[in-house]
Amino acid sequence: MFFDAMHDAIGSTPLVRLKLDAAPGVEVCAKLEMHNPFAMKDRVARSMLLEARRLGVLRPGAPVIESSSGTMALGIALVGRSLGHPVHIVTDPRIDTITLAKLRALGCEVHVVERMSSHGWQSARIERLEQLRADLPGAFWPQQYSNPDNPGAYRELAQELVTDLGTVDVLVGSVGSGGSLCGTARALRRHNPDLYVVGVDCVGSALFGQPDRPGRLQSGLGNSLQPANLDASLLDEVHWLNDHEAFAATHELAHDQQIFAGNTSGSVYQVLRYLARTSEPGRRVVGIFPDRGDRYAETVYSDDHWQQHRLTGLERAEQPTQVTYGTEVHAWSRALLADARPTPRTLLFVESNTTGTGMAALGLARELGYTPVFLTNDPERYAGLADTGSEIIVCDTNTLPALRETVQARFRRDEIAGVTTTSDFYVPAVAELATWLGAPGNPPEAVRICRDKARLRETLDRAGVRQPRFVAVRDAAATAAAVADVGLPCVVKPADDSGSTDVLRCTTAEQATAHVAHILKRTVNARGLPMAGTALVEQLADGPEFSVEMFSTEGHHHCVGVTAKTVTGTPHFVEQQHLFPAPVAASVAADLERTVRAALTAAGIRFGPTHTEVRLLPDGPVIIEVNPRLAGGMIPEMIRLATGTSLLEQQVRAATGQRPRLEAEFTRQGGIRFLMADQAVRLAAVEGVERAAAIAGVERVTVTARPGTEVRPATDAYGRLGHIIATAERPDEIEKILDAAEGEIRFR
Repeated sequence: MFFDAMHDAIGSTPLVRLKLDAAPGVEVCAKLEMHNPFAMKDRVARSMLLEARRLGVLRPGAPVIESSSGTMALGIALVGRSLGHPVHIVTDPRIDTITLAKLRALGCEVHVVERMSSHGWQSARIERLEQLRADLPGAFWPQQYSNPDNPGAYRELAQELVTDLGTVDVLVGSVGSGGSLCGTARALRRHNPDLYVVGVDCVGSALFGQPDRPGRLQSGLGNSLQPANLDASLLDEVHWLNDHEAFAATHELAHDQQIFAGNTSGSVYQVLRYLARTSEPGRRVVGIFPDRGDRYAETVYSDDHWQQHRLTGLERAEQPTQVTYGTEVHAWSRALLADARPTPRTLLFVESNTTGTGMAALGLARELGYTPVFLTNDPERYAGLADTGSEIIVCDTNTLPALRETVQARFRRDEIAGVTTTSDFYVPAVAELATWLGAPGNPPEAVRICRDKARLRETLDRAGVRQPRFVAVRDAAATAAAVADVGLPCVVKPADDSGSTDVLRCTTAEQATAHVAHILKRTVNARGLPMAGTALVEQLADGPEFSVEMFSTEGHHHCVGVTAKTVTGTPHFVEQQHLFPAPVAASVAADLERTVRAALTAAGIRFGPTHTEVRLLPDGPVIIEVNPRLAGGMIPEMIRLATGTSLLEQQVRAATGQRPRLEAEFTRQGGIRFLMADQAVRLAAVEGVERAAAIAGVERVTVTARPGTEVRPATDAYGRLGHIIATAERPDEIEKILDAAEGEIRFR
């Protein structure tokens, strides 16, 4: 296999069936991560450094610094030097001579601390690293213990296991930073929710409720600190081995299986042998073997080392003693984590829409038992935010590196249940964060395609999904040719805005050119995010408008229902009424659903709510746009009143890894009428709201316009003055109720 650089040669490691005394039908395999160029942490180093370069956090040629005494140091050295960065490694006297020689040969500068500090060697190394950060401006610190790119690196390992085996029933791995076992387990659980996860630790490690003993001899697993990447909620069981047990098992691994490995692999091997004997028939057990044995020649494989530390004087158990979690152990022991493992309860919200569902989602999260944390760059934007009881973190939400830094610094991974938003503008950032954290979410590329309507058009075109003729224009001078291609009248709109902003029906090429020029002059949207610099010139799809509300789970698209929409007269397209369910024949609804499913599949949407706008032409539906988020415009509230199904609740459930409940409890007709001004005036008063609300069938009347403000005919969704929501038993009643309620309201 040919590669352009050494860091490209990482991954695709061997999977070997072990020769063990196993119960009938039990298969035990070893994933030999030691067969990466240096060892298992090569994957982590590549993941963290390439992501840092993608985000601009690691500049070309900038130094990379990390604290490690083993395989992480080698991985950073391999990838960092391969990518052209100076590499500084902070380590301690426990580093073996082979690793030290490799690091220096690769061109790294190695800094060896001289003595332990308050929390052993680990804290001493971190203190020295902080000095280096001050001395090397612009240096990048990967922070393997807290950076979610560490566990994220093991999605590839999990996929390799699925490709080779199909199903894994039990996963066993050593625990140091928490990255390999947690990252692999989190990814495998998407394929097998019943995966059983066993962690392997060492006696004297503080990771799982044990007292810290800094003098332990094992390296590569265990810790004196609690790494933020360790997500104990993923583990079902933990084993501890003392130094004698781990080293002896490592010798036996080499002798019995011809695998010359380090003590981390030996410890995993010891637990695998136990599980081979005790697992139920038909179970497939996989252990992760992190590193090979060459750097342990003077420790694990040295008789002098054994004698010096009197290892044979330590107890060696033949099988684990089961203990209650928190009981101090001295030899091979195991504990079940069912009652001890934490349950992630923090749900992160990145910004919100400013009307409708945003603040309600925060309150709903709290009702469901989660702690809502609201990340925003401007809390004053949101009326009622303080009343939601949410923790508010003010940070730069418009920059992905800043968002990631805030989350990484503030939260342990096992605290975070998920991440979501109710804002169109921040759906891409949420998809990126969810992927980074290994939380439920859409592929970021799918979300980016949907948010950039030009890319969506190109994607649907390749997939053969019906849509209007279109041309993406990035220079106003090209507008006339685009108009000639799609015909007049046409629709001109920005490729990546929201709420019908700057969507205009044009009747001449000159008008279209002027509007394209206007769109291209805008460099940021209403939230200060950069715009795509692209306008779409589209064929006017002249037919009834609908939106299809879908909810996706692992790529399966469930249709919640179809909403009929009425929009204002041209040249603008502002939604003024919604009816749910749409009063159309079942065959028409099915055709709309089929078209939307094809669009979602083509775009790569796999998760959560979507709101797809469709026009129905004489020869069938055409896709107008796919919004990878819950419907706005109070549609979720209308659907809740019409069916009993809270789509907002289902969004929260899905974001936290629960299966959404989408079956309707009852069926009524729902409707929304938006209130709009018919002329530009200063509003003096709003009358008749109480009378409108008292009409039978009216569920809610909300006026957002305030006396003393200037109002004008709406050109986008932000220009509406309020709304009426109503329900009825029959479809033919709903518009009469909305008409009556709207007739009571007067804007003076």
